[in-house]
Amino acid sequence: YTYDLMANLAFIRGQLENAEKLFKATMSYLLGGGMQQEDNAIIEISLKLASIYAAQNRQEFALAGYEFCISTLEEKIEREKELAEDVLSVQEKASTHLLLGMCLDTYARYLLFSKQPSQAQRMYEKALQISEEMLGERHPQTIVLMSDLATTLDAQGRFDEACAYVQRASDLARQIEHPELHMLLSNLAAILMHRERYAQAREIYQEALKQAELKRDEVSIQHIREELAELSRKSRPLT
Repeated sequence: YTYDLMANLAFIRGQLENAEKLFKATMSYLLGGGMQQEDNAIIEISLKLASIYAAQNRQEFALAGYEFCISTLEEKIEREKELAEDVLSVQEKASTHLLLGMCLDTYARYLLFSKQPSQAQRMYEKALQISEEMLGERHPQTIVLMSDLATTLDAQGRFDEACAYVQRASDLARQIEHPELHMLLSNLAAILMHRERYAQAREIYQEALKQAELKRDEVSIQHIREELAELSRKSRPLT
């Protein structure tokens, strides 16, 4: 338990080599105590290790880690789906499904960063399905996944499909007053700009900027202002 706390603290602080050693020590302790490899606690540590490898550009280890987490959880869910509630509670089953969703989401972000949008799309589709089933369409995480899926479609030039997902995400985000509304609106505006719907994109960017200013999110404010400047250049009539 102490190793796990120290590992998480090192991970948050970006001390990746130290975090890796501590997570491995935690895993060895748990496995040595009889915990199975498919236990959710082991999968959570494996996911963090995969993220560390990804941040260190150790791609072979990162891929192996993500694929281990996903395949192990998928097999576990398939094996446990018929178990009665007195053997395995609904809450325990739900936790495993949500952990799989987290693994798919994390892997998808890695794939998108690695410029593999079609593979990222498949991961996001699975993660979104799990989130909708377990948390509902209006849950903040579900809405973010919709927007992220739109990003992968946009990266493939599938602008109409991307726009449909990100528009739905933005509409839901407004309804529930999503804490990341400004980021979701910014993504909507970017996709509209890619579709050359410049007037609509400008309107959405301005709404996003207002929301970012209310949140005092300086990074987002700067990003949105840069995007508005780029939009002005793109929409300027050719002379």
